[in-house]
Amino acid sequence: MRLLLYIDPGTGAMLFSIIIGVASALLFLIQKLKLKLKFLFSGGKIHTDKHGKKTPYLIFAENKRYWNLFKPICDEFERRGEDLVYWTQSKDDPVFSEKYEHVKAEFIGEGNKAFTKLNFADATILLATTPNLDVYQWKRSKGVDRYVHIYHAAGKHILYRMFALDFYDAVLLTGDLQRPYIRRLEEMRDLPEKELVEVGSPILDAMAARLEAEKKNDAGSDEHVKDGVNVLLAPSWGASSLLMKYKDALIDALLATGFSVTIRPHPQSFTSDKEELDRLMAKYPDSDKLTWNRDNNNFDVLKRSDIMISDFSGVILDFTLIFDKPVLYSAGELDTAIYDAAWFDKEEAVDLYKKLGIEITESDFPTLREKILAAIDDESLSDARREVRDLAWVNRGQAASAVVDYLTAKYKELTEIDESQTKASKKKKDN
Repeated sequence: MRLLLYIDPGTGAMLFSIIIGVASALLFLIQKLKLKLKFLFSGGKIHTDKHGKKTPYLIFAENKRYWNLFKPICDEFERRGEDLVYWTQSKDDPVFSEKYEHVKAEFIGEGNKAFTKLNFADATILLATTPNLDVYQWKRSKGVDRYVHIYHAAGKHILYRMFALDFYDAVLLTGDLQRPYIRRLEEMRDLPEKELVEVGSPILDAMAARLEAEKKNDAGSDEHVKDGVNVLLAPSWGASSLLMKYKDALIDALLATGFSVTIRPHPQSFTSDKEELDRLMAKYPDSDKLTWNRDNNNFDVLKRSDIMISDFSGVILDFTLIFDKPVLYSAGELDTAIYDAAWFDKEEAVDLYKKLGIEITESDFPTLREKILAAIDDESLSDARREVRDLAWVNRGQAASAVVDYLTAKYKELTEIDESQTKASKKKKDN
């Protein structure tokens, strides 16, 4: 007789957190005891260098798709000759192809293996774009002095999952757009204020520079003259996303327009919505009018598209702010219950998209061709795109430098505080 045991994912995550919590407490208790014994046996004369064994700067990338965010930052560390450790959950992360001298890349495994390493990290500053620190399996390590979040999109974080940024120490903003929402959540949840620093967007900077370079190369060329209309469907992921909500009906409506259609699912959809996405990709395979896109970098697919159809995805900001092109969006039936947006009026979750695009509903599917053509010809949204660009994207062209400026200044501040506390403790013992 065979006994089968089943633990649901939620319970499994909770058990993992408990085990890691106990193990972490024991590890740091042992480390503290070792230091005390070393201090006693040395007659109170322990000498360590400024850094000790702690990593000064650590970046965590949960997936290779965030390389377009972290590459400019790694390049800036390398340019300055500052040592940096880069942890990634992707074996084929592009970082491994770089010839860095000062950036040390390491594959830390996937899933719980990666979380285990993260939960025992020993670094002065850890920089990540992954939300929900200290909410699920990823717990704050006692060995990390400062957790810093950096946005991978220029929109509002309130459409992240609940408690997304609550337990970070600092957040690097793309512009002033995000600041009021973070402060209001801190007040509503009785959280200590995080350090908020406007640095800009390394991703948008890199895309803008690449677009400018390609425009110069394309000058005088007829290669990119538009032949028909290229429509990009770029939804978010989960049950509230446009593709998962309307499925076949949406794809049928897009194909009925007669335009060339590219569908670029959110990368998380291939995990969270896998069963339904596999079904849709099998039913609607690539053809002369339909393409499924999974490029690691979205620049090329955004550039060749004339219009985007989306929901509440941050990619809307990339498309409108960099390429200055129109958007149709559908977020009217968004269920905010699982997002930070649940703490706000629902209008605040979608007001940015209302400025940048034209809303559509399922009732518009029969006239989708006309809606697309009207949006492409509508010039009234260009002023709104300019307004949002100024609010959401500051320090243009200098974001990577601003990020590293902040990190190095913060490291100096933290190590000086640590050194002064060590000296004060030693003086107290000597007295």
